Amino acid sequence: MTLTKDDLHGLFTAIVTPFTADGAVDYEAVKALVKRQLAAGATGIVPIGGTGEYPALSRAERAGVVSACVEAAGGAPVLPGVLSTGYEDALEAGHDFLAAGAAGLMLVTPYYAVGPQEGMRAYFARYRDMVDLPLMAYEIPRRTNAGLSPETYGRLAEDGTIIGMKFSNYDVPGFIATLREAGDQLAVLSGEEPLFATHVALGAKGGVLASASLYPEYWIKVFDLARSGDLAGALEMQHRIDPVLTAIYRETNPGPLKALMKMAGQDVGPVRLPLTAPSAETMAMLTAVLGRIGQSEAA
Repeated sequence: MTLTKDDLHGLFTAIVTPFTADGAVDYEAVKALVKRQLAAGATGIVPIGGTGEYPALSRAERAGVVSACVEAAGGAPVLPGVLSTGYEDALEAGHDFLAAGAAGLMLVTPYYAVGPQEGMRAYFARYRDMVDLPLMAYEIPRRTNAGLSPETYGRLAEDGTIIGMKFSNYDVPGFIATLREAGDQLAVLSGEEPLFATHVALGAKGGVLASASLYPEYWIKVFDLARSGDLAGALEMQHRIDPVLTAIYRETNPGPLKALMKMAGQDVGPVRLPLTAPSAETMAMLTAVLGRIGQSEAA
């Protein structure tokens, strides 16, 4: 069954990539993490994005992670990230993930060599022609220094190039404009925990959230409240987890998130260079917030 925009709703967890103590990919832990997310109510899984340390993995490891996710997902959609800087590398990754059983791909906007809007639109269109998988665009300008305009998203949705997008951007007027241009033709998903409830209330169909690797039930509750029209209740829940977000994003993701998961009894191993273990100051903050939002409260 081919994935459509209507399948992109609710929580898609941007999972971490578990490593063993010596730094190898822990594929059994990948499977366990996927099963935990789906048992909690997540709609699908987004492995090996930024949270999954895409740049630090080899081509074979990326394909292996996707294969493990698909095996564990039991038919739930797996949409791996494709964060390659160049078209040919991205194309290789897409074909690898297609062979591994991915239901779709989350393709980042072109970066480093940043083209005009028409060039970036053509990049997505050509990619979709060459890889027979539905695409979700990934917009994260604070990392890529590049983004697509609401009008470009409208064109990509209208011609069927993409079925959705992850909006990792604090530009609320831009979010509203994107919904106006393309919201009836593609699924817009929030990628920002601090704006998640607001994005859903404005029209987002769900979210692709990194901290859900630890707190899936919590974010599903926030989603349900915001979707039902209780924005005040959703924001109240979101504000309670704000200290957690401050701590886990104090340093480059997913270092602090992995450390917090270990504290909570879900050891997913270290990060790979150039990332390092969190500083002593960040570790102190993580210890404090773990007590504030415990596992029983999240569930």
